[in-house]
This record gives sequence, C-alpha cells and structure tokens, in this order.
Amino acid sequence: MTTPTIRCGSCVAKIERALSDLPGVARVRANLTLRRINVTLAAPDDALPALLAELENIGHPSRVIDSADLSAEAKDETEVALLKAVAVSGFGAMNVMLLSVAVWSGASDATRDSFHLISGIIALPIVLYAARFFFISAWGALRRASMNMDVPIALAIALALALSIFETLRGGEEVFFDAAVTLTFFLLIGRYLDYRMRGKARSAMTGLQRLAVREAWEVTPEGRLRVVAAEAIQPGMVLRIPAGERTPVDLRITSGASDLDRSLVTGESAPVAVAAGDEVEAGALNLTGPVDAVALRPVEDSFLAMSMRMLAGAEESRSTYVRIADRAAQLYAPLIHLIAFATFLGWLLATGDWHRAAFVAISVLIVTCPCALALAVPVAHVVASSRLMAEGILIKDGSALERLANATRAVWDKTGTLTDGSPVLVDRLDATPDTAATAALAAYSAHPVARCIATAQVGSATPVEEVREHPGFGVEGRIGGRVARLGRPSWVAEIAGEVAAGDGPAFAFAGDQMRRFPLRETLRDGAAEAVAALRDAGLPSEILSGDAAPAVAQVAAQLQIDETEAGLTPQDKVTHLQDLLARGERPLMVGDGLNDTAALATAHVSMSPASATEAGRAAADFVFLRDALDAVPLALKLARRTAATVRQNFGLAIAYNCIAVPLAIAGHVTPLIAAIAMSGSSIAVVANSLRLNRRRAAASAPRLQEAPA
Repeated sequence: MTTPTIRCGSCVAKIERALSDLPGVARVRANLTLRRINVTLAAPDDALPALLAELENIGHPSRVIDSADLSAEAKDETEVALLKAVAVSGFGAMNVMLLSVAVWSGASDATRDSFHLISGIIALPIVLYAARFFFISAWGALRRASMNMDVPIALAIALALALSIFETLRGGEEVFFDAAVTLTFFLLIGRYLDYRMRGKARSAMTGLQRLAVREAWEVTPEGRLRVVAAEAIQPGMVLRIPAGERTPVDLRITSGASDLDRSLVTGESAPVAVAAGDEVEAGALNLTGPVDAVALRPVEDSFLAMSMRMLAGAEESRSTYVRIADRAAQLYAPLIHLIAFATFLGWLLATGDWHRAAFVAISVLIVTCPCALALAVPVAHVVASSRLMAEGILIKDGSALERLANATRAVWDKTGTLTDGSPVLVDRLDATPDTAATAALAAYSAHPVARCIATAQVGSATPVEEVREHPGFGVEGRIGGRVARLGRPSWVAEIAGEVAAGDGPAFAFAGDQMRRFPLRETLRDGAAEAVAALRDAGLPSEILSGDAAPAVAQVAAQLQIDETEAGLTPQDKVTHLQDLLARGERPLMVGDGLNDTAALATAHVSMSPASATEAGRAAADFVFLRDALDAVPLALKLARRTAATVRQNFGLAIAYNCIAVPLAIAGHVTPLIAAIAMSGSSIAVVANSLRLNRRRAAASAPRLQEAPA
C-alpha cells in the first residue's frame, strides 16, 4: 500500500503499532523513503478492509498497489506543492522583513502602526497558505488525541501570528509577523530538502521500474507471433526478443545470437555476446539481433523484480538506531510542550509580563523542533543505499549496513565466489558410454563443476530418469535402469564399489568403480585484492567449502588465507557459523551456491554475487552486480562511513539542543533566530549525510584502515 502522509519516524512507529494490533495481520513494515506500507496478512480477504479503515482512522489514508510497482511514488505532487510554498513564503518573508527594517530604523506612532498593519495583511494569507502542511498534519494528530512533530511547529506559528495580531490591534510596539513568515520559510526549506533527498533515493528505484517490459512477443506452437502482457508470461513460454527491446523475464535463449547490454547485472556497459543455451536476466537490452528464448520464471520472480523488492526494503527493517530515533520522536513532542509551558510559567512568575513570557515560550517551541534528530538515521541510510546502488550493490535490509559495519571476520565460499565459477577439466574427456552418462547427468545440475562436465559432453545424448539434486553433495539419477551419482567423492562412494580417493568430482553407477574428473580453477577478478583489503580492515578471512581439501588448500595459498574448512555439507557450514557467533564473532558470509543459502541466512551479515542461485540471492543481505569481488570491501567501507555519519548526526542533533534550549529558556533567542537555528540543524544533518555520496579515489581499490565500529 502507499500513503503520502508518512513524514517522520513517529509516523512509521504509529502505523506499525496500530496495524500490528489488528487481527489477521502477521507482519507490518512501513517504508519512510517510499511512503509505502508492506503488510503480510494471515487472511487477506477478511483483514484488508479493516486494515484500510484503521489507516484512515489514524490519519494515514492509503491505497493498495502492486508490490513491485514503484511508479505510483513518482506521481506524488507533494514536492511540487512544497516548492511553491517555499517560493510564496520566501516572497512574503522578503516583503515583511523590509517593513520590519523600517520599524527597527526608528519608525514610530502612526507610521509604525501602519507598517505593522501592512505586515499583517501580507503575512496572514501567506502563512495560512504556505504553512498548511504543518497545520493539517498537527490538526490530524490532535483530532486523534496524539502528538507528532508538526504540533509544536504549528502551535509556534499560530501563537506568533495571534500575538502579532493582538499587538497590532492595540498599537503595541513589537509584533512577530516577520518571525512567523520567516519561520515558515525556513521550515519549508528543510521539509523540501527532505523530500528532494528522498526523491533522489526513489529515482534509483523507479529507474529499475522503467526497465520493466509491459508486453512481449510470444511465439505460439504454430510459429505465429502474438502480443502477451508481461504479467501473463509463464515458465516454458517461447518469446521473441527483437533488437532494441528489453527482456521481460528471466530467459534461456533457444535460437539466434546477439549482443546484450547486461549492465544491470554486471555493472559493465560493454556488450555481452549471447547465443543458444545462455541465460539472460529480465531488464537486459537486446542490441543487435532478434533471439528466441524460453521463459524461466514469471515476471514477479524475475531478477529485475527481485532487485526492486530489495531496494524497496532498504528501510523496512527497524535497526537499533532507527528505533532509538522513533522513540525519541514519540517522546519529543510532549516534552517540548512541557518545557515551553514551564518556561512560560517561569517567566510569568518572575517578571509578571505575560507578553514577554509568551515571547520566550514561542522561541522555545521553535528552537526545540526534533527534525534533526528524526532525520539523523533515515537520511544517512537512504543516501548510503543510493550510493551502493550506484556502485552496483543492492541492499535488502536497512539494518544490514549496521551489521556489516560491525563485522569482525570474513567467511568465504570457494567455488563460484572466490573462484570464477568456471572450472576447467584437467584431462580431455574420451568418447565412452560412461563419459556420455556423466555429461548427461551433469546437465541437470546448476553447479559450476557440473556445468563444466556437461559442456564437455561427447557422443550421443543419454536419457536420464528420476533426477534429483542433493545440495552440497551432487546429482543422482537413473540411466538405463541403473542408479548413478555425480558429485562429492564420499557421497558417490556410498553406491560405488570402492572407497573415495583421488582428486576432483566423482561419477559412478551403483556397484561400479568411481571415475574421477580432476579440475583446475581460476580466481575471480579482484579476489586477492578484496581479501587483502579486508585483512587490512581488521577482518581475517577463512574459507568454508564443500570441495576436497587439496582444491581448497590451493586457492587458500593463492589468497594467503590460513584458515580453511573443506568437505563441508550445508549443515556443517551453518554449524561452523553458529560456533563463531557463540564465540562473539560477527561473521560476514560471502557465498553464491544453493548449498550456501542456510549459511548466508545464519551469518551476522551476508553478501552474494548476482550470479548466485535465486535462493542464495534471496538469503543474502547484499547482492553485488559487478563481477569483481572489490564490491565486498567497498560495501564494508561505505557501511563504516555510514555508521560514523549516523553517530555524527546524533551528535549534531544533541549538541544543537544542548546549546539552543538553555539559550531559548533564558530569553536570548528570538523566534526568528530560533527558526533559522532549527532549520540550520536539520540542513546540517542532511548535508553531513550527503557526504556519503562523495566518491573517493580509493573506491576503485578499497583500502580500509578504519577499525571495526
């Protein structure tokens, strides 16, 4: 669902709290950046109407949208309305300030009263128009007997206007029309900058939406072409992708050859040649020639849809820092009113001048606005998520940045992660029935080793029945009525007539001797540099692999990794990670295979390349689209910078309040100065967070010197 009324952390907390209490609601996550609410319902047909009614009741009317549709956010007109309000309030502030300068310069009596009256005539309609965002939000909160950050703002503006009108009608010497208009102007600037910042974050997400194809050409069994909606594409459909069009779903090319722009996946703009048998992700651009391809999965399960869901979920997990900010925002509004009321009573009792007491209380209301505190975490996380996206790294969970910054150890899978995932057979296959059977069985597995053997197939195709893949072990099937296995030697030895020995994967028919297939591997680009960069950052590396010990030791020696574990099953990897967590370690797991899925979900934080299996990508906190492993230290460096920026933002917000509040209570801050100071603190937090977008020379070859946070 989407709602345009989410403005701050307290709105997020209110929505999640209200909806979580409804029957039939299993999970609620409100997204501040996208202004969306993701709800998991136990009984959708019964709970949805009550859910929409409750949102309307708490002041956040919403509508249901497609879970992968980000275009609705692009149509939001709030930013345009805010910009108009900024312009109107700025025009009014300039004119009222000119009149105020004349009064400050010595105008008195009738001239002063005339200037005050003209200022009121200018200020009143301008403030009512430009500050309507604050008034509407505050009234909605008060009507429901609740508080939000706009209540003290609206109260401060309303009191300044009311006191100014009263003083103008009675011919008083001091009015605050200039403060009311200028306060509105600076507050709107802060809110507009917030919307602009979030708009930039949304632009990265809506950019993916523009890659989505609405319609495609289906090749019917009769060989004819017909237009089909992307949502209607089912696995097994044959599609034709003309040159100049994007792929609507994940495909496997069946005929034709072309060059594709796969920059969404690889991060590289260089064209990639594809031919029959190659798999292509949704969103790739066909550059040169038409190809026919079979759909592998529906549009909602495609790589492009997965990427959009991961981006949209960047803020949905309520990390520790965000929860602190939410609680602070909830407590802040009533605390502000208590301080302002106590200030009014104190000055009234001390001086007997209610006019002066009201003047100081208004200043306190303005200067203590919690905008900087509320922006401290979301702004930093949104900017960091956008920066990661620009670097080809997708983040699935908002708390993943904090967990990555706190990682103490890197744990690597070997095949397909540290290596390029394309092992090569040491010996050439000969044309024998056993070799043909091995290649035929290997064709049913997505494991890189199996693909290597399958591509070396010789002789005629061999039919395989009852195929079943065992993650972490290998693939099993029935060939010519006999059970055959290909995979881990110890697993194959269970049906073979000998014990496991030798190097490389093994194949055997039940009761026969095993045949070994020695392989050699090449390191993935940037593997040595990535491991070295993490070591310099204080993260020692170790390898957890299901491969044989000699192959693991060879890769470890090349990368100067001392700790290795070979021959592990998926459960062994999970157990090892659990042991690390029990010892107080915070492991970063980097893996890609189906057998790494449980380990990726168990680790403190996890990353996968885009070439990983679908299950591996879904389990990981980060997915990097580039081929090189430099994405891992780059993400770590940005995560640590983000954690430092969040701490700086909290420090700025706390320091501002520690300085400004006592000065305001003491009567040394006018409403005008309070408005400038409050907006300045919010702008400082936003500006400090935007520093995360700065690219540094080290980005191309990360060297992380900071100690773990």
